[in-house]
Amino acid sequence: MLFSPLALGELELPNRLVMAPLTRLRAGLDGVPNDLIAEHYRQRASLGLIVSEGTYPTPAGQSYTGQPGLVTEEQIAGWKKVTDAVHAEGGRIFAQVMHGGRVSHADITGGHEIVGPSPVAIDGDVRTPNGKQPFPVPRELRTDELPGVLQEIVTASRNAIEAGFDGVELHSANGYLLHEFLAPNSNVRTDSYGGSPENRARFVIETVNAVVEALGANRVGIRISPEHNVQGIAETDAADVRATYEVLVDTIAPLNLAYLSILHHDPKGALVQDLRERFNGTFLVNTGFSEITTREEAVALVADGLADGVVVGRPAIANPDLARRWREGLPLNEPNAATFYADGAEGYTDYPFYAN
Repeated sequence: MLFSPLALGELELPNRLVMAPLTRLRAGLDGVPNDLIAEHYRQRASLGLIVSEGTYPTPAGQSYTGQPGLVTEEQIAGWKKVTDAVHAEGGRIFAQVMHGGRVSHADITGGHEIVGPSPVAIDGDVRTPNGKQPFPVPRELRTDELPGVLQEIVTASRNAIEAGFDGVELHSANGYLLHEFLAPNSNVRTDSYGGSPENRARFVIETVNAVVEALGANRVGIRISPEHNVQGIAETDAADVRATYEVLVDTIAPLNLAYLSILHHDPKGALVQDLRERFNGTFLVNTGFSEITTREEAVALVADGLADGVVVGRPAIANPDLARRWREGLPLNEPNAATFYADGAEGYTDYPFYAN
């Protein structure tokens, strides 16, 4: 089943393995994808679907130095080289559109102000070009500013299509801006975008609707990570988590998105499977944030009917031909964590294909 075709939007994937969005920081200070990045994605085109690393829709939404954007003409042209390379190998690729929100620093954004749903800082340090510094207190976005932020995400999504992507994934997970609106500890607003689960889900729902209106639902997926408490997120009240994500999924389900991708440590659990039933569409599962997803786990998730496809990260980093290796039971390359966020080709484009 894992190696059988899967309908996703208007695409047919040749297998149900999806390359996770993986921050790799190879795009330089200008955020322009280069030939090295194009080669990295080209090598992995045999996976059923590639989801790009998180790309910022506005300079204020950049979270990392070396992260690519979808803002300037040069960035769009750089991504066009990437998508052309993937498509030339018969692959399919979505762009992950990611506004970093409070996960950033002005030294990263080129002086742009760090914003979020509420003036609540992450407790910790952020790596900037000038060394580690404490996360800043974000400026709370005014209610009348939210349509502008939403429009930046829509424009970046349009730019992704112009750059040749097959669709976009809206990043509403892992502590970035959309997730910050969902979580009760990062969103303490008192307007119509804060307080109740319905209000905290409102901005994400409006964003999804706007991008669907711009691109068509078949070109739009969304990634969520309920109870994934990273980067200052604290979704610890099980009843509140369930209420919040039920509102979100119930409201977007009728749109018939290309897919819902969920990162969660317990894909068999009631929360994940309830959300799957409510979504009633192509459902992708990613379990491997803290532990690497194994072939056996991936096969079982699809065979047991828990997911339509499996999103994998580190195995795809180290094995450009992962689909073949897992299908044929071949040995794997081991990922080198020291090169995940480095410069250059080492640990990026130099992992070997399996030698016959």
